[in-house]
Amino acid sequence: MSETGASPLPATPPARSPLFRAEHFVWLTARVLEQRLFAYHFLNGGADPVETALDAYRNEDGGYGHALEPDLRGPVSQPLHTGHALRVLDAIGRCGGQRVERVCRYLTSVSTADGALPAIHPSQRGYPAAPFIPIVDAPPSELLATGPVVGLLHRNEVWHAWLFRATDFCWHAVESLEKSHPYEVEAAVAFLDSAADRPRAEAAAGRLGRLVREHRLAALEPDHLEAYPVAPGYAPGEHHFPHDYAKTPSSLARAWFTDAEMTRSLDFLAEAQQEDGGWPLRWRQWAPGIALEARPMVTIEALRTLRAHGRPIG
Repeated sequence: MSETGASPLPATPPARSPLFRAEHFVWLTARVLEQRLFAYHFLNGGADPVETALDAYRNEDGGYGHALEPDLRGPVSQPLHTGHALRVLDAIGRCGGQRVERVCRYLTSVSTADGALPAIHPSQRGYPAAPFIPIVDAPPSELLATGPVVGLLHRNEVWHAWLFRATDFCWHAVESLEKSHPYEVEAAVAFLDSAADRPRAEAAAGRLGRLVREHRLAALEPDHLEAYPVAPGYAPGEHHFPHDYAKTPSSLARAWFTDAEMTRSLDFLAEAQQEDGGWPLRWRQWAPGIALEARPMVTIEALRTLRAHGRPIG
């Protein structure tokens, strides 16, 4: 506190630094939630304003909706929205207590017969949704939706009856993967990075890394992307890179890549910042507002990844 009792102003990043340019982009385009997240991560902002902004997306059933995840529109709670909310709470150190207990009750209510989560619950029917996320009456269990949530709850030492079956599902799903796609692999990493059984997680990660390299699921040479296939159903150019899997140096996925491969990946990420200060979307943009809402999220994630790997951002 200063002598006047006011909180000290955060340091202003150097003009034209990646952080300065990104800050301008966020204030210009982002939703209140992402504005407050940016302030929390990079401008000494508090956690309370983030939590207040996140509350606008919370429903009475304990889940989250209202297009928190921009590819699903409408008010109803969905597992993907709720997983997004948990990532926000984890990022600000608030992933616990009664709020997360209510979230777990919601997850229990929408889980499949084997205790996992569907990517999209049929309650979404009637509201706009990305065409690449099909809505069916009996949706299958999805590692894509379940892995990140289970890993995050374990990392925060949350214990709930739902977690036991969901954890068993994740182990089985990860250890039985023979063919996969980048987003599913990222979900598997999110689970393995926080799984309690570290020897088992390391063994599973080693096997997964061999699968990633064998099936060329990571673009190791960004200057030669034509050599790497895009997964079926993905948008043209929707490649994934080492930094997408190993978002921090401590991730088990970091061992999948050489130092040179990781350096090229991070160079590519740093150079992808656009003239307006934001980072681009690589997935299919199916409605006009999607890019406007999602690019600030991608921008914050890019800055956090670069900083985690020791890259200067400003």
